[in-house]
Amino acid sequence: MKRKGFIAVLLGIVTMPLWAVTPNERIIKRNDKGFKVKTGEGRLHGHLRLKAVNSNILDVKISGNDTKGDLAIFEQTSLSQGRGTPLHVHFSQDEIFYIIEGAYYFQVGDEKYHMSVGDSIFLPRKVPHA
Repeated sequence: MKRKGFIAVLLGIVTMPLWAVTPNERIIKRNDKGFKVKTGEGRLHGHLRLKAVNSNILDVKISGNDTKGDLAIFEQTSLSQGRGTPLHVHFSQDEIFYIIEGAYYFQVGDEKYHMSVGDSIFLPRKVPHA
């Protein structure tokens, strides 16, 4: 291989990973300061009590505002035994649940799962789940 061709190929190989991980539109500036959220606390709003279809307490551990919308983590305590959120869809985000206490049933698409302490489940975006 001629030297010019080798350098062009090498340059392409070296810069290709940058194209793969950099958004085409713009580079988003991220906050580089970490933070700690203590057990039993919510980062921004304390304990949020949700009263809709069921009753829950929600503690925001990491907000979407902290990550420019890339990630959010909540700790949710269900106060409505035997009732859950009805079948619904998120079009822009995936969800992951990790069971700390108790037992739950989840539906993801047509599949149903029984979950207990230590289990985790992935709910992909655009797939109905409950």
